[in-house]
Amino acid sequence: MRPQKKNIVVTYVAKNSIAEKYGIEPNDEILAINGTDVLDTIEYRYLTADSKLNIKIKKPSGDIKEILIKKRPYEDIGIEFDDPYINNPRRCSNKCIFCFIDQLPNGMRDTLYFKDDDSRLSFLQGNFITLTNMSDEDIERIIKFKISPINVSVHTTNPNLRVKMLNNKRAGKVLEYLKKLTDASIKVNCQIVLCPDINDGKELERTIYDLFSMYPNISNVAVVPVGITKYREGLYPLKSFDKETSKQVIRQVEKIQQDISQRIGSPFVRLADEFYIMAEEKLPEYEHYEDFEQLEDGIGMIRFFEKCIEDDLEYFDFDGKGLKFTIATGVSSYEFIKDMAEKINNKFNVDIRVVPIINNFFGEKITVTGLLTSKDIYEQIKDKLNGNILLLSSNMFKADEDVFLDDVHMLDLSNSLGVKIVKCKYTGEDLIENIEREVIKWQSR
Repeated sequence: MRPQKKNIVVTYVAKNSIAEKYGIEPNDEILAINGTDVLDTIEYRYLTADSKLNIKIKKPSGDIKEILIKKRPYEDIGIEFDDPYINNPRRCSNKCIFCFIDQLPNGMRDTLYFKDDDSRLSFLQGNFITLTNMSDEDIERIIKFKISPINVSVHTTNPNLRVKMLNNKRAGKVLEYLKKLTDASIKVNCQIVLCPDINDGKELERTIYDLFSMYPNISNVAVVPVGITKYREGLYPLKSFDKETSKQVIRQVEKIQQDISQRIGSPFVRLADEFYIMAEEKLPEYEHYEDFEQLEDGIGMIRFFEKCIEDDLEYFDFDGKGLKFTIATGVSSYEFIKDMAEKINNKFNVDIRVVPIINNFFGEKITVTGLLTSKDIYEQIKDKLNGNILLLSSNMFKADEDVFLDDVHMLDLSNSLGVKIVKCKYTGEDLIENIEREVIKWQSR
């Protein structure tokens, strides 16, 4: 259902911008553009794409003005505003049997306990949504404003099973909604959180082929293993994947990939790196992941990281003169990061020590780097530091702040350990660049 209208208010006008030229100022309310109410950022982007704009504004004095603007199509007019709906996203109405947020202990960042399920955040920030709290009007709005691509957590296309997995009676309409969206040329990225003995096996095959029937508007599907922490008391009993069950998933999906690749020249469905690590099997080659469209879901992250490091090994050339570094990483990526560190050591004459951190906070079944906390890092690295520079992956931190999952600031950990912490992109794109920067600083002392 469309929210009750609340006008957006201009907070900033860029100098020498179109908006400044036409007299738009901070604190002006935008009432309408080309006769249409502006609900949020998405409608604003859609409506201001035109070359001719009639913007109706309300000044702080209460005066109403209409401003006629001519510009190039899609040219930004140069304003910023607080979006009341993006700042207050829709809450998730599901009670998924595998929900990671339900498995969080107390004492973490407050924002981690909020479950959003908002199509606007899917488009603007890449969040995954389930479509369960959407009305027909909401679907029509996505189509009208061409909100594309959107990311949908599907998990299964079996209506009864999806109702069970999401604990929501509306969950069974996913295929109906996906069909309506893709028929309107809305691009959809899909995710399947795979749970042993629930939506794997024949159910997984059915889901993949149901989604493939909507190709090319559904052009990729990510399959990730369910994450299970030690805080599951009173929750649905779930199993974790192990070496053998991960191998079974890989073999099954390989057959599907081969079949689909023969038809479209692309695998369509891809597995998270964790499956290959758990199975102790070689990852697919770099080309398998094509455009790495679901990198943040752990699909091809290791191959992407590896390529970034290999490219930078060719590009950079400096002598580190033995400067020492420490890298803290999750258990699952330890061997890979260690191999990359050895290559960097050999090429640039630096001394990087890689330390695997066991996730005692969530439980040892959680092995990825992005879910490490400051407490585990401190306890396990304080006696293993190599030099006074600690390199940490950016996905350990809140997106817009240097704060760990356990609500500890990076500077606090830095002070406790007595080292400088350098935050590096989790994709590896700036790792060697950061190392060179620290070498230059050290040598210039």
